[in-house]
Amino acid sequence: MLHFTIGIGLALGLAVGLLAAVTESDFLMVVAVGSAPLGTAFMSAIKMVIIPLVMAVIFSGVAKLGDPRKLGRLGGLSVGFMWVTVIPAILLGMGVSWLGVQFTPDLVAPLATDQEAPELPGLVDFVLGLIPDNPFAAASSGQLLPLIVFTALFGAAAGTLGEEARRTLLNFSDAVSDALIKLVWWILWTAPIGVFGLVAPVTAQLGWGLIQSLAVFVLSVLVGLAIYLGLMYLAPLSVIAGIGPKRFFSGTFGAASIVFSTTSTVTALPVTLEESKRNLDVSEHVADLVIPLGASMYRPGSALFQGAAIVFLADLYNVPFPVTAVGGALLATFLAALTVAPVPSSGVMTLAPALDAVGIPLSGLAILLGIDRIPDMFRSTTNLLGQVTAAKLVDQWADDSTDAPRG
Repeated sequence: MLHFTIGIGLALGLAVGLLAAVTESDFLMVVAVGSAPLGTAFMSAIKMVIIPLVMAVIFSGVAKLGDPRKLGRLGGLSVGFMWVTVIPAILLGMGVSWLGVQFTPDLVAPLATDQEAPELPGLVDFVLGLIPDNPFAAASSGQLLPLIVFTALFGAAAGTLGEEARRTLLNFSDAVSDALIKLVWWILWTAPIGVFGLVAPVTAQLGWGLIQSLAVFVLSVLVGLAIYLGLMYLAPLSVIAGIGPKRFFSGTFGAASIVFSTTSTVTALPVTLEESKRNLDVSEHVADLVIPLGASMYRPGSALFQGAAIVFLADLYNVPFPVTAVGGALLATFLAALTVAPVPSSGVMTLAPALDAVGIPLSGLAILLGIDRIPDMFRSTTNLLGQVTAAKLVDQWADDSTDAPRG
């Protein structure tokens, strides 16, 4: 329902802005431009909550892994596979999006009056800048990337504590996350109005070109997901586990159907466990460990979408995106993709740190929110298929001496 209402807000904003641009009607132009404060208020609310939310879920996601030394062989293989395969997803998303923008109209969306692209540091300064000498000062000055690095390190340290101390910190973090998620829901119910206020003025200036650019972006994401699925899932499954595409897709059809319609891998978790054991012969002890772990932290489809979105919005707002900026965007996206918050369109919402690292206006988030339903269905299904792939490959790599029964 929420996606539907946001889509209505986007459609109305595009329609009013496009009509204002085509007809040059003074009345429609006043309506389009005059709605800008609605968008500003919506983005202020998003900025208010999204950074503390990202920090809370990153801390919880890292701390819940526990002491890395205690993960064991299965846990180490699982986490290693998930971390290693997220990075190619981000880079592939950036690549297909870069190719896609070559076919979009030459547009420059208006920047906020106080928005300036930051001066990007060199490699040494970038690495040194990831270590905040004062995390609280970094928070107050809006240095998001160092703050997220500190949060991840803090979460890793918390994971090594005794169970009682770790549980105390996790309970607090989870409570903070729950409260912030509730606040995000409240804000998102105003999204149709906010999206209208952000899209209508931009469309009035850019006209039909914005709609063309959004269509190319969505198509680029879908192409990227298809390429990633073939290279990172189907090829290894065929070579390592002897499972062809037909068996893989038919064996996960039930879970994939649920995820495609709900855009939630957690919702399909019981079906995913059953199908992976019955249809793909994943051993029970591996499936019960890897698939829930993947549902909580492995979202390569979201990582690919976010990588594509960074390049697309940088092009839309004419923000320079040199090689020196890729590192910051890659790190922020990597951490966000592994700890995405359980909120609607979370792949869009958690883009804020990566956009900030490059200097892209956060108002671009609202443009993506309106079109996110279609990419979300496909990237969520990719996430699900990745979780099953991880379980099967880890099962294949695991010690053959394990006597656990196969389901």
